[in-house]
Amino acid sequence: MTSPTASPSPGAPGLDIPEVSVTPGGTASTSLTVRNDSDIVEAYRLEVIGDCAAWATVEPERVSLYPGTSETVTIRLEPPRTSEVAAGEVPLAVRVLPTEHPEAVRVPETVVRIEEFRQLHTGIAPRRRRGWLRGRYRLELRNEGNTPVQVGFEPAQPGEELGFAFRPAVRRLEPGESAEVGLRVRTGTPVWFGNPVVWPFTVAVTETDPAGERPEPAETTGGDRAPLDAEFVQIPVFPKWLLAVLAVILALLIAWFALVRPTVRSTAKEAATDAVVQARPTPGGTGEAGQEAGASAGAGEQPGGGGSNAEPGTGTGAGTGAGTGGGGAGTGGAGGQQSSATIDLQTSQGAEKTGTYKVPAGKVFEITDIVVANYQGDEGVLTIDFGERKITTIALETFRNQDYHWVTPIRITENDTVTAQVTCAKPGTPATGRRAQNCHEVLNVSGVLNSTG
Repeated sequence: MTSPTASPSPGAPGLDIPEVSVTPGGTASTSLTVRNDSDIVEAYRLEVIGDCAAWATVEPERVSLYPGTSETVTIRLEPPRTSEVAAGEVPLAVRVLPTEHPEAVRVPETVVRIEEFRQLHTGIAPRRRRGWLRGRYRLELRNEGNTPVQVGFEPAQPGEELGFAFRPAVRRLEPGESAEVGLRVRTGTPVWFGNPVVWPFTVAVTETDPAGERPEPAETTGGDRAPLDAEFVQIPVFPKWLLAVLAVILALLIAWFALVRPTVRSTAKEAATDAVVQARPTPGGTGEAGQEAGASAGAGEQPGGGGSNAEPGTGTGAGTGAGTGGGGAGTGGAGGQQSSATIDLQTSQGAEKTGTYKVPAGKVFEITDIVVANYQGDEGVLTIDFGERKITTIALETFRNQDYHWVTPIRITENDTVTAQVTCAKPGTPATGRRAQNCHEVLNVSGVLNSTG
C-alpha cells in the first residue's frame, strides 16, 4: 500500500487475495497482505464489501504499520447452508482505507467459489385415504439446496393391485422453490362385501439429471422419510350394516305375505260383507224395521228407495210388508213405527249419480241414524241432503264404513227427499283383491215414520 503522495506500481506486493472455495454451512479462509510503502506511520481499516459481506469477516479489522512494514490479515468465510447462497462464483472485495490519507483507498478483489449442496424436503398428504376404487394424494416438495434439481417418482407396492399416476411425472425446482405433485392411486377390482382392504405403498423421490441420465436418490432432510409411506383403504360397496338391514326387511316382507296380509284381507272382506248385508233390504223390510213391520197388524205402508227417485212401497195384510227399490219401511197402527230406507248407487269412473228416497204423503220421517258403506274403498265425493239441508260431504277415500247418530231426530216432511249424490273419481279394490269397474256406495237412513194426521 502506498502513501497518499505516491502512486502504486502495477505489481505492488500485498494486494492480492488468493481465490478460495467454500461449501455452505462450512468455513473457509483466505488472506490479504497489507504493506505501508509511505514514509509515515499509517493505520488501515479493512472491510469486506459486496455479495460476501453478510457472511465474511476480516481479522483483524484494523492494523497500524510503520513505513516499509507489512501485515497479513485473515478473511474468514462462513456462508449459511440455505438456498439463498447460490452455487457458483461470487466476487469478494476488501476495502483498505488509510486513516491519514483516505483518498488513497484501495479495493483488492478475488473470486469465491460456492460449492453445490442438495437438500430436498419431501412429504405426502394424506398418509391414508379411503375410497371404493381410487384415492388422491399430493406430494409436497421443497428444494432447500443451492442448485436447481429435477425429480422423478418411483412408486412401489407389494403386489400389482394398485395403479399409480403422477401429475406431472417430472418436476424441476429452483433453489428455494416449493411445489406440489398430484398422485392418483387406483385399484381395478371393487370390494362388494366384507371388511375394508388396506393397500400399503411407498413413493421414492429420485433426483434426475436434466439430460435424462440415470436417477440418483435425492438427499432429504433429517426429519423426512425416504421413501414415503402411505396407505389406500378400499372400503366395500355394501357395508355390513346394510346387509343386516336388508335381511331384516326381507324377513318382514316374508312375514307380511305369509302371515299378516292374508289375515288383513280376510278381516276386511268380512267387514265389507257385513256392511253390505246390513245395508241392503230384505223382503218384508230392512233390519229391525222390516221385522217390526212384518209383525204389525193391519195394513202398513213402507217408504222405499233405491237408485234414483226411489218410491215408497206399500204392504197389505196383517203382519206383512213389502218394499220396492233398494229398501222399505213398514208401519202399522196409529202410532209411529221404526223405519229405514236404503239408497244404493253404482257410478262409473268420472261420472256423477244421485239417488233419492221420498217421504210418503201424509207421513213425517224423523231420522236418528244414517250408515254409509264404501266397502270397495272408492275415491271420490259423497254428499247427503235431507230436503233442502245439506247434512255432510265426505271424501270417499277417508272411510270404508261410516255412521252418524242424532239424539234429536231430524224431521223430513211428506214429499221431501233424502238425497245421496256420488262423484266417482276412481273405483277402489274390494276385499277380493280385484279392482272394481264402478264405484259402489250404500246409504241407509233409519228413524221413526209418523203419520201427520
